[in-house]
Amino acid sequence: MRLSELSGKEIVDVKKAERLGVLGQTDLEINETTGQIQALLIPSVKWFGLRKQGGEIRVPWQHIKKIGLDMIIIDVPEE
Repeated sequence: MRLSELSGKEIVDVKKAERLGVLGQTDLEINETTGQIQALLIPSVKWFGLRKQGGEIRVPWQHIKKIGLDMIIIDVPEE
């Protein structure tokens, strides 16, 4: 799957049933050797659509359960 196919999809946490962001507003952690996506880095604090000082949610690729036409469903274990 190409990055262009992922762009613009909503990221939804299945356990919390909440929208975490849209791919394109997130960063990707990419393995420099293989080029594979390791994780999605989603800013946890936003203000008028801009990133503000704050943490981020790291979602490892293995926690992505389903990639649909409009959204990406993730299942992140509780910490």
